[in-house]
Amino acid sequence: MPRIENLPAGSSAQRNNLNHQAIEDYLKTIYTLAEEESPVSTSRIAAMRGVKPASATSMIQRLAALELVNYEKHYGVTLTETGRHIALEVIRHHRLIELYLTEALGFTWDEVHEQADILEHVISEKLEERIAAALGYPTLDPHGDPIPAPDGTLPQRSLVSLATLAPGEGGVVARITDDHNAELLRYLSELELEPRAVVTVRAIAPLEGPLTLEVGGQEKIIGRAAAERVFVERL
Repeated sequence: MPRIENLPAGSSAQRNNLNHQAIEDYLKTIYTLAEEESPVSTSRIAAMRGVKPASATSMIQRLAALELVNYEKHYGVTLTETGRHIALEVIRHHRLIELYLTEALGFTWDEVHEQADILEHVISEKLEERIAAALGYPTLDPHGDPIPAPDGTLPQRSLVSLATLAPGEGGVVARITDDHNAELLRYLSELELEPRAVVTVRAIAPLEGPLTLEVGGQEKIIGRAAAERVFVERL
């Protein structure tokens, strides 16, 4: 994959590190948002980054000058091939770190996102390889998100939202898409809706109401908004 260190340097090592981290964060954000809708609007990028639209636009213009994104005013943003590879490299770091923190250090799945956000920018490729080897070269992180391979390829699965299942249908929990939402993850843990859990929809309340589920032989109630973030492989 292309390395962030190959991008043009600034005036100091400290500033370069901050600039590179900001570039990586924006590329990762654009990649994540593009999974739902592409091109990605600057307003969506700004909202996810927690900045003003003008600040996001300024950064996007810089990314375009570095040929990491394609940007047209009033049209939106897409990643170039180089930008996509850098985003996937950072995502690989992030998801490997999340899994290592849970498997080796005993963190819970609602604790690891914030830690991985920090560490993803600083681990070396050598450490990344050691972590992957220690974990047995995994393909999924603790939330069921796919871990990009070193060449940027991703494992392919056919998943559907739990909220789309009809009464009587079931599946195996495979992925939680809102993995940075610690409150949601703790809620799902209480319902035992973690990856590899077998779930069956028993009833759906009218008017966009909650779902009644069977999980591990027990009845559980889940709100529709939360159910939309749980993806399953159909049984």
